[in-house]
Amino acid sequence: MENADTPVPVPAGLVLAPVRAARFPVSGAALAARTSPPYDVIDDAERASLWQRDEHNVVRLILPGDDYDSADRLLREWLDTGVLLRDETASLHVCEEEQDGHVQRGLIGAVALADPEAGIILPHENTMTGPVTDRLALTRATRANLEPIFLLYAGGGETSRVVAELVTTPARVETTTDDGVTHRLWTIDDPAVLATVAADLLPRHAVIADGHHRYATYRQYQAERHAAGDGPGPWDFGLAFLVDATVSGPRVHAIHRAVAGLRLDDAVRRAAAAFSVRHLAGPDTARVEASGAGAPVRTPGIGIATGIGRASSAAVDPRRLLEMLADAGRDGHAFAVTDGVSAYLLSEPSPELLARSLPAQRSAAFRRLDVTVAHLALIVDVWGLADTVEVVGYHHDAAAAIAAAAAGGGTALLLNPTPVTDVTAVAEAGERMPRKSTLFTPKPRTGLLLRPLD
Repeated sequence: MENADTPVPVPAGLVLAPVRAARFPVSGAALAARTSPPYDVIDDAERASLWQRDEHNVVRLILPGDDYDSADRLLREWLDTGVLLRDETASLHVCEEEQDGHVQRGLIGAVALADPEAGIILPHENTMTGPVTDRLALTRATRANLEPIFLLYAGGGETSRVVAELVTTPARVETTTDDGVTHRLWTIDDPAVLATVAADLLPRHAVIADGHHRYATYRQYQAERHAAGDGPGPWDFGLAFLVDATVSGPRVHAIHRAVAGLRLDDAVRRAAAAFSVRHLAGPDTARVEASGAGAPVRTPGIGIATGIGRASSAAVDPRRLLEMLADAGRDGHAFAVTDGVSAYLLSEPSPELLARSLPAQRSAAFRRLDVTVAHLALIVDVWGLADTVEVVGYHHDAAAAIAAAAAGGGTALLLNPTPVTDVTAVAEAGERMPRKSTLFTPKPRTGLLLRPLD
């Protein structure tokens, strides 16, 4: 056995190799019943529901509990009995996802693994030990990539032309899942077309949109196999969905916060020393006076008439609140805070606050992020709170964040989405964004294609 310092291959650039995928030989509703969302967004209730939906649902492989060997036995059984069929020819697969009129297209294949310092595949978030340990144990047991990571790149070249032409032909597979997303697959196995795609992608780089823990797992498993003396092999690649963000990329959503134990009136009064504060909806319980940060003087009893709308006396409407926040965010940093009854806009953070709370050694790309200002300037500096998961909860839905804050006597902090260009800029600067910064949708569906490593 070689030691753990055995070097692993370094790809010449962005390489997406064809794969001999394993797939369920069904389409339509039958296929939808066997697929699932990615493992890390499935809670216990949904896991149980998926488990019962179909005896061949892929959740039985990706979330087997602590019995990782059972996932291996099941995978081998499905391959041996034809529940899963392995492609005879290695191919790339065009995947199109359509939801509510939005279309996202990309390629599914095996991406060559590289250290972030190589500048080929760039993470934008940090990882935690627990999920990597879990996914690594599953990979060791099954010797398979069971679900793809999600990569974005800036293209507009020959690869995107190939994809655009192919999707005008009938899809090989089509299914609509219960989240309203229609998934279509096409196959590319023509050597000339594959060579065209390879040449176009090689000088580019990609950013991990989703799947940081799975990518870390890929690389750790690769290192283990090389340390064991296995040499180059399929473990030098990992299953990936590669999307041209400039042509048919994802939707970008904010991830909102619920701050436990912080009353809204207290949150607003503290913020008034460093932010412009505007009352948006509900009773004006904070009674913030004009401040040096630019908080406007209000007319008592009716809220503030502003360029983003007039406050009402009713409980907040999350959708309307997000609309007002988006409008305010066009001019700079803006956040909405609410307890579900009243709501305020925090904007125009003072230069003094930003100078003392944002680390000067970090890149301009990192310091200009709304999520950076929200965590380092607002939560830590202004509110004086610990930036931990015990204090700050994360919610993909504004209504859920508001409900969580109300249930805990706290404050919901609503954010605007982080643009893809800002995510890319941070990654290209070699830095990581604050955790739970951005949600990209639709995510690749688990179970459409699997990649056995044998």
